[in-house]
Parts: sequence; structure tokens; C-alpha cells
Amino acid sequence: MLPAATRTQIIDLIHREVVPAMGCTEPGAVALCVAKACQTLGSEPDCIELKLSKNVFKNAMGVGIPGTGMIGLPIAVAMAVAHGRPERGLEVLSQSPEEVEDAKRWLANNADRISIGVKETIDKLYIECRVKAGEESAVAVISHRHNNFVFVKRGEQVLLDTKQGLLTPEVEDPVDTAQQLELTARMVYEFATESPLAELEFMRETVTLNTAASAEGLHGMGLHTGQILMEQAAGDTVHTVVARTVAASDARMDGCTLPVYSNSGSGNQGITCTLPPYYYGTLKGCSDEQILRAVTMSHLMSIYIKRGIGRLSALCGIVNATMGVAAALTYLEGGSYEQVCYSMKNMINTIAGMVCDGAKPSCALKMSVGLYSAFVCSELAVHDRVVDRTDGLSESDIDCSIRNLGRLGKEGMCQTDDCILDIMTHKRDN
Repeated sequence: MLPAATRTQIIDLIHREVVPAMGCTEPGAVALCVAKACQTLGSEPDCIELKLSKNVFKNAMGVGIPGTGMIGLPIAVAMAVAHGRPERGLEVLSQSPEEVEDAKRWLANNADRISIGVKETIDKLYIECRVKAGEESAVAVISHRHNNFVFVKRGEQVLLDTKQGLLTPEVEDPVDTAQQLELTARMVYEFATESPLAELEFMRETVTLNTAASAEGLHGMGLHTGQILMEQAAGDTVHTVVARTVAASDARMDGCTLPVYSNSGSGNQGITCTLPPYYYGTLKGCSDEQILRAVTMSHLMSIYIKRGIGRLSALCGIVNATMGVAAALTYLEGGSYEQVCYSMKNMINTIAGMVCDGAKPSCALKMSVGLYSAFVCSELAVHDRVVDRTDGLSESDIDCSIRNLGRLGKEGMCQTDDCILDIMTHKRDN
């Protein structure tokens, strides 16, 4: 068993990375930044200027905003101005129908006050909001993590300044750096399978929230992916698990007013890590303990893999999330640590090239592709079948293989990101 101090560090890491979020995380983070700037200003702004990193801009363009029936950033900004409370964090867009109507009216009359542009920055997660009211002004900046304020200023008075980290690319969370917690696949496996069960109880809440979103999505939201797959499942376990999981993404991407537990700043990654091990374990008749440990393994393995890729990347987050799922499924099948590693190596050589082209309803389709792959890769693993170390990104050592995937996402796909954003911002109506 890992030392108690190490387990505490890992639990702290999970608490920071697995948190509730309302709606798509990027619009939520933008709204949080606007709300903070407006609160700092102390009055309704005459001018709101947003500068976003390319990845944030890309992920906020086409996704539904909770409770509004609208997509995109302007309505999220209006909600932040009209009734945004920054103390609510990434649930800042959780507002009553009356508050949403106020925001719509504000936007109808004040859309010209909002300016949104891209900022060239080495940090892939960067949100800067400048607001003015007459001669008064305020600035708020979020960086590195979706709810991490690094700079706040009112007029000439600097209230918060930790921006030094913005001078170097991909700086990790300062708390992580201080703790110097270096995860490995073995550590993740041992934490999930050997820690005292009482230390993992907090993970149950991820199931509570994310299953509620799944139930909502099965009524038919977004692309109706989950609903249609569920109608065709005919009792098949794999299809049922995939359908119930992607239904939660259908709901979230369509502006569902229910929060979900996110992972590494992404609600879809949180949904993916939570629901397949829960539903599959339940349908297989696994014990409550096995299911809880599998959910924990899925979340923590995804966190570990994502840290190498970077918070926002041209590599779709479903890649790391479904690798966590493959590990959890293998564990639920009684697989050994080596077989868990086999399942993840198989996944690396299956879906490593999936790109992120923004948050949108069709994210549910990418989720389904990743999940079906996870089931196949896990099935092969429990039969001791694994890709050869000479294949693609894979090596004999699982941690080396994961680092190779991280290099692809962090270094190898930078031009891909620019190309995707250019395509998305220069579409012609057909």
C-alpha cells in the first residue's frame, strides 16, 4: 500500500481536478472571469473586452449555455454581468429562469458592449476580462486551470498578481509543484485498489451527479446519440453502457441545467471517467467496493495521462478519459496490473489521433468511439493480447508510452490546433 502521506497528496490532487461544473467548462470559466471583473469593478460595465487563448475560444464557440436555448459566449457573458456570482466557481452559470431572462434582455440591449478576441499566449488556458464603467476599470485573468485567478486589478490597484508563471509554457499548478507529486501508472493502480475504502468514499458523488445528467439526456437532447443508441441496445451490456454515458454528454452539450463532475477541467472527461465503470460494474453484478475502486482508477488514470498532454490541447480529452475507462474495465474483469497496462497501450495505438475541434453536441459521438474502443482494448488485454512495443507510440514500459502520447498532444499538434481554429472561424454558409 502507498504511504499515507502519498495517498493524502493523491486525494488532494483528485479534489482539485474532479469538481462540479455547470455547462461546458470553457464558457463557464469565461463567465466566471467576467463575473469576477464585474464584482471588482463594483458596477455594471459599459464595456467588456475578452481576450482568450485559442483553445478556450475554440471550445466556447458552439456549445449550448445552460437554461438558455442559446449557444456561444455572448449569452454566457450576459449571465455573468446580470447575475454572476464568482463565489460559485464553475457553477456560475447555474441560474434561475428569471435570472436567465434578465440576461437575455440585457444581451438584447447591450450586445455591442461585448468584444471577444483571441490572445496569442503560451498558456493554452488563458482568459482575460477588462471592464469599464465611465472612468472606472477592472481586470481579471484566469490561467492554467479553469477556476484559477492569477491577476485581479481595480483601477491602478493590483489586488492579486501571481502571473509570473505565465512567462513559461505549461506551468503546472503551483500546489502540485510544491508537493512534487510524480504519478506513475503503478501508483494509480495501487491507490485505487489498495487504499482504505473510507478514503475513496468522496468519489461516490461523481456517480450521483453524472447519472442524473445521463437520465436527462436519455429523454432526447443534443444529437440524441444516447437516446437512439439506447433504443437499439436490446439489452446488450456494452451498448447500454455507451448509450447511458453519451446521453450525459448530449445533455451537457445542449445546455442542460444539471451540473456534472468534471475531470481535468472537462465535464465530458468527468462523465466519461465516471459512468462506464459504474454502469458496467452494476450490470455485471460487481460489488460496491469494486465499482468504487474502478471509478477512482478511471478518474485518477485520466488525470495522470492528461497532465502529460496539457490542460487544453488539439488532442481530444476523450483520449485520456477513455484510457482511464479501459483500465477500470480491465480491473472489473479481474485483470492484473499488467493487463491494465495492456489495455492502455492498446488504447494509445487506437485513438491517439483524435483531435479536438471545439466543444459541441457531436462530442457525444467522439465519446462513443472512445468507449467502444475501450471495451475492445480491455477485452484484448484480459486475453493477454497487447500491441507490440515497436508499434507506433507504444513502448515496453507503460509510463514511457504515456509520455509519448503526452508529447504528441503537447508538442506535436500545435499546428493542428491553429489549423482547426482557422477552419472553424472561416466557415462559409452553404
